[in-house]
Amino acid sequence: MGPTPKPNERSTPLPGHAGLSLALAGLALPVLALAAWSQGGWRLAAALAIGAFAGFALYHAAFGFASSWRLLVRERRGEGVRAQALLLVATSALSFPLIAYGAGIGLPAYGYVFPFGIAAALGAFLFGFGMQLGAGCGSGTLFAVGGGSVRMLVTLAAFVAGSFLATAHLPAWHALPAFPATSLISRLGPLTAFAITAAACCAIAWFAGRLEKGRPSEAPRRPMGFVFRGPWSTTVGALALALVGIATLLVLHRPWGITSGFTLWGGKIAHGLGVPIQTWPYWSGQMEAVERSVFADATSVMDFGIIAGAMAAAALAGRFAPHLRIARRDLLTAVFGGLLMGYGARLAFGCNIGGLVGGIVSGSLHGWGWLLFGFLGSVAGTFARVRIGIDPAFPATGRAATD
Repeated sequence: MGPTPKPNERSTPLPGHAGLSLALAGLALPVLALAAWSQGGWRLAAALAIGAFAGFALYHAAFGFASSWRLLVRERRGEGVRAQALLLVATSALSFPLIAYGAGIGLPAYGYVFPFGIAAALGAFLFGFGMQLGAGCGSGTLFAVGGGSVRMLVTLAAFVAGSFLATAHLPAWHALPAFPATSLISRLGPLTAFAITAAACCAIAWFAGRLEKGRPSEAPRRPMGFVFRGPWSTTVGALALALVGIATLLVLHRPWGITSGFTLWGGKIAHGLGVPIQTWPYWSGQMEAVERSVFADATSVMDFGIIAGAMAAAALAGRFAPHLRIARRDLLTAVFGGLLMGYGARLAFGCNIGGLVGGIVSGSLHGWGWLLFGFLGSVAGTFARVRIGIDPAFPATGRAATD
């Protein structure tokens, strides 16, 4: 379900890449851990380890939102969507009581609960559309970069640029009408909130299964295989990522997020180039974060861990294969898709991880709004891929070309 090089992509693999990537990952992880520890002690070092495990799991399970949603629309194949529903239920089963009662037992945790209105709906739509052009979601972009995709490195750079650009306009966007932030956990209690969330996720899984009824199975069931070489099944991947979400709550006291790190990277670059971001409302209260080490930011540390973990997974599987040539169309769609994802993520309070998953496992209604409008944007992006020639016309049967 994650991005992989296309057969018609004119590319040249680098020789000896697998051993080199394993050595780089093996060197990078302890160096990153020391840097994180120096800035935030054991907590940031633990965040790096959680991120590395996430990257390892994302790569081996090929767990992504962009291709899963595209396959559901193009071919009515729902394995990936069912795995996402499992991820939400498994995480919520522990996150809801932690958010409600954790402080009383020495395990404080807070959720991502935000308003949802015109700006967030548009942002989620733009993100969904952009991830189909960029061929990866927030988490998918990072693990694909770790797996050696130069195209996704371009997407990531544009993602960072789009995230930063949105900060110049956020006050105007946030002034638009929106429903107030609403927490099901606070209003209904964790048990009732979980029952409603689980029921909604089961309905999504049932609908995905209903769509593919009577069609050939998406792929042969993938066993766990050798844990260090993969591939992992999407079910195992979903459960592994649920562990990532719970571990993040326990260590950082808040849900897993990705794109706020991208925004910070953009702010640091702009500040270093002399852009007066301190005069922008978004950055006026965040200049301390801009001026201190990037390793003091927990989200950035986890993002670095995802890349390093995915690199190690790709190397152990013998599939790390960076490609130096990118077709012009792929370059343009990577840039445009990345810009849309970055801009949309800031409007919608995060990407598919921080906005969608983070919102739903926090019991926030904005997570469900993100899901609806993000999926609609993904549907539009799936049709756009056909119009610009990335994918062939919708097939009646058989697998579609995937990135």
